[in-house]
Amino acid sequence: MKTRILTTPPKERKWHLIDMNEKVLGRTATHIADLLRGKGKADFTPHIDNGDGVIVINASTIRMTGEKWSQKKYYSHSGYPGGIKEISAENLHEKDPSALLHKAVSGMIPKNKLKKDILKRLRIFPSAEHTMQAQKPEPIAL
Repeated sequence: MKTRILTTPPKERKWHLIDMNEKVLGRTATHIADLLRGKGKADFTPHIDNGDGVIVINASTIRMTGEKWSQKKYYSHSGYPGGIKEISAENLHEKDPSALLHKAVSGMIPKNKLKKDILKRLRIFPSAEHTMQAQKPEPIAL
């Protein structure tokens, strides 16, 4: 048997629609990351970007288990002494409902040159309406 290795990315990509209504953040983020990378495809190649696009709706209604809303902290640093900032998951969700999901999926994508292009195919909408009807997304039940 020979292993088939892709040399060029595919011309056509499928788009998937995921409804985050009352779904757990981490479990759904792993599924989204696998779709974006193309890990479920038979011709998966790690150095080629052959994943699909993902449209997420109802991102403002996600769930987190345990006490993560108050205990989970997100940090950023300006690079200057004393320039660290922290924000809890609850405050970040109030500020930007799609930021929690974007940070979770972004952390699950490998840190290489493909990461920026992979994350461009992730579209997150806080409500049930989205503007991506032209891509004809297929709904996925998780």
